[in-house]
Amino acid sequence: MYGLDAISAHNGWQLSALGISIVFTGLMILSLIIAQIHKVLEFWDRKHTYWQRIKKLVRRKHRSEETASDLVLPKNVKESTHRFKLLIEQMGEPFSLPKLLGFSKKCGILHSRSSVNELLRAKLIIPDGNGYFLWNHEIEKNIKVSMKTSS
Repeated sequence: MYGLDAISAHNGWQLSALGISIVFTGLMILSLIIAQIHKVLEFWDRKHTYWQRIKKLVRRKHRSEETASDLVLPKNVKESTHRFKLLIEQMGEPFSLPKLLGFSKKCGILHSRSSVNELLRAKLIIPDGNGYFLWNHEIEKNIKVSMKTSS
């Protein structure tokens, strides 16, 4: 058998179509790579800038996870910290924030909501996972007081 009959008998048409599609796909991928090579070269030229950005992000993340020993509270918040600690000791732990705010208003603590907010941000008051909160005695020992007072 010779000619077109031999090609048909031995799946020659399918093999040639497969070969053409493989070559065509390879050429398309090569053209896409060549079309985007300028972005790769730009990245390579600015790799130090990108590296500095990555370092900044890592430092920023590290700063947000800083230890409590580096935490500085304003002087007036430090004063209210002692008052809230006494209130929480009277209430017992775990406690609810609305109940704490109610007791603080009865006791005459000024700006109780903002003080509680500062204590939450300083992680002196931490959630227990069941909708209540606990006083964090470990962090209380490590807090520094700043000399400036905030209003």
